[in-house]
Amino acid sequence: MANQLTQRGALSLLFFLTPAVTPTWYAGSGYYPDESYNEVYAEEVPRVPALDYRVPRWCYTLNIQDGEATCYSPRGGNYHSSLGTRCELSCDRGFRLIGRRSVQCLPSRRWSGTAYCRQMRCHALPFITSGTYTCTNGVLLDSRCDYSCSSGYHLEGDRSRICMEDGRWSGGEPVCVDIDPPKIRCPHSREKMAEPEKLTARVYWDPPLVKDSADGTITRVTLRGPEPGSQFPEGEHVIRYTAYDRAYNRASCKFIVKVQVRRCPTLKPPQHGYLTCTSAGDNYGATCEYHCDGGYDRQGTPSRVCQSSRQWSGSPPICTPMKINVNVNSAAGLLDQFYEKQRLLIISAPDPSNRYYKMQISMLQQSTCGLDLRHVTIIELVGQPPQEVGRIREQQLSANIIEELRQFQRLTRSYFNMVLIDKQGIDRDRYMEPVTPEEIFTFIDDYLLSNQELTQRQEQRDICE
Repeated sequence: MANQLTQRGALSLLFFLTPAVTPTWYAGSGYYPDESYNEVYAEEVPRVPALDYRVPRWCYTLNIQDGEATCYSPRGGNYHSSLGTRCELSCDRGFRLIGRRSVQCLPSRRWSGTAYCRQMRCHALPFITSGTYTCTNGVLLDSRCDYSCSSGYHLEGDRSRICMEDGRWSGGEPVCVDIDPPKIRCPHSREKMAEPEKLTARVYWDPPLVKDSADGTITRVTLRGPEPGSQFPEGEHVIRYTAYDRAYNRASCKFIVKVQVRRCPTLKPPQHGYLTCTSAGDNYGATCEYHCDGGYDRQGTPSRVCQSSRQWSGSPPICTPMKINVNVNSAAGLLDQFYEKQRLLIISAPDPSNRYYKMQISMLQQSTCGLDLRHVTIIELVGQPPQEVGRIREQQLSANIIEELRQFQRLTRSYFNMVLIDKQGIDRDRYMEPVTPEEIFTFIDDYLLSNQELTQRQEQRDICE
């Protein structure tokens, strides 16, 4: 019965119809002899192989490149491609299955699907700025790519990345960062002597050598200290340069500028005198001039110079008491000896017993220290001719000098009168009656002292107390 169903199912019947007549059958022939009758015939299609589960190779043997087929047959483990066999497909490590994961051997002697193994790959890694990478096996599975940075840069992030089974790279993309400071080299430290008569020296140097270890770009270089070619005072001076690169890294260097001043031993002022010096007073090229106080004359070299050997030229002079020459021909000759050296206080009285005269002389004799400090010399003109007396300290003046002095300074013999003359020979104040030394001193201190005398007075303020 089954065979009949199979055969019946395998046949296609085609019917060609003609006008209806009663046919005459020829038993078993399948044909009608007369064309006018209806003709019926059967066309046989290609035969389908009979299904047989016992055939070991019903389908072709599966062979997956870079993979494996694990098959299960109804007939047992030795049948791998018999009818009804089901195979599970898989790929080797590093490959991905494309297609059906499971196929079955069909009655048509074909498998129920197709599949193949494709090699797994990761995407190509992008290059990083200021760096590169090298890979062990390109973009294939398990390939390891190691990153490195250009000189002057440091790697931040993952140093290595591995191609994984999911087609992605492990980790993240690193970056190359410039964290190295620039290279800077300052000039050598230097030492220089100050110029003659100066306490400074002009010092020059070349700019520092600067190089960036990364991209070679230096954005700025700053200087802390004087510029090259500046005048440097005595002592040590630190010059510092700082360089900055594009990543704001910085590096500094420094050097020392040392200026020395050749100095001579400090000079001492002469007794009863003082010094005036140029520059610092003891440096190379400085000149010191010796001066004597009023009432004293300088004996010896007027000035000395500090030499490069650090020694003073010449020898120190001394100040000796002023020798007044009263044996001159005129009052002008006498007064010239005091020019720019001494102030004069000329006292005139009608006779030695004059009350004002005696009072004034008594007060002045008690203030000789203050008079000497202010360089005041007293000249006395006392009496009437021919007994008139004129004197400076213990020295007597001639009658002619006395007369000329009275005429030059307009001093009368009739009553007590007194005149104060400054160092330039100018009449500065007149008195018709005695005054205290303090009044005279105050007037001199306030109006007649030079700057040098004022400095000395401040230093010797209490010398007479």
